[in-house]
Amino acid sequence: MSKVMIPEGYRTPLSVYEMQRAIEFIKSNFQTNLSNALNLRRVSAPLFVDEASGLNDDLNGVERPVGFDIPDVGINAQVVHSLAKWKRLALKRYEFNTGKGLFTDMNAIRRDEEVDNLHSIYVDQWDWEKVIDRQDRNVEYLKRTVRDIVNAVTETADALNIAFPSIRNRLPREVFFLTTQELEDRYPSLTPREREDAVCREHGVVFLMQIGKTLKSGIKHDGRAPDYDDWELNGDIMYWNDVLGRAFEISSMGIRVDPESLDKQLTLAGCDGRRALPFHKMLLNGELPLTMGGGIGQSRVCMLLIGTAHIGEVQVSLWDEETRKACEDKGILLL
Repeated sequence: MSKVMIPEGYRTPLSVYEMQRAIEFIKSNFQTNLSNALNLRRVSAPLFVDEASGLNDDLNGVERPVGFDIPDVGINAQVVHSLAKWKRLALKRYEFNTGKGLFTDMNAIRRDEEVDNLHSIYVDQWDWEKVIDRQDRNVEYLKRTVRDIVNAVTETADALNIAFPSIRNRLPREVFFLTTQELEDRYPSLTPREREDAVCREHGVVFLMQIGKTLKSGIKHDGRAPDYDDWELNGDIMYWNDVLGRAFEISSMGIRVDPESLDKQLTLAGCDGRRALPFHKMLLNGELPLTMGGGIGQSRVCMLLIGTAHIGEVQVSLWDEETRKACEDKGILLL
């Protein structure tokens, strides 16, 4: 069943040809702004990893990775869900020093994703990771980095408005910070999704912190794997999306687990079996650098800055026939 929602009176902001130009402009401009802001260098990244390595992102622990055997290598491989763990290992292998980091184009397949206006089974992100000092494992350093990322988005939006005068996107610059518990306390009668809508409508751009923890109500605002973000030092960057009339997440990020927080979170999540995996052994033994990092959705940023209603307007994927028909009836071309 299609979950697509087309706003009343919506028209695609640009012609198909101009849309491709705008997407190219955004991707080129933003990655330069991001790398300058966070002191990142571009590296190559894997499309798949060894199934037995523990490097694939388990997301909420229920999504099925796409896997295949490689007879000539003698292993089973998995197409990545994200590069959350691989990046940290790469920083060690590539000998990055404190204060420096990497970014890459991450392409993934999430076969169990429920597709709608914002979600596709194809995921394209700027994945980034940076080596930090232990003294930087704090909320203020996290907030400063969030502001740097939001500034990079705003700079890209300003440049896009000049290059494409028909686009009149004015993004907020001041980030509002709060935790998932503070959000629940504000709106106790609302669902997590409704709470996000309410706070983003009020503040424009929000960084919602401490995702993965169980709240006073006994529920989690959202799931988060226990073996990359420290649940005390993570969050999502969300904007209010005027086109769709809802909160709009562009990034999941955080300061990564150290041996102590990984040990605690594996137990809380009932994932103690992962301790035997190569990546987790290295982390628990203190053999990996302390890092922070995240993923920034390329198609999400394009949607936000151009003002499209469906992710299929800015990326190529597969859609059910009902969704295609609903978009076609509204004059929307899914790539």
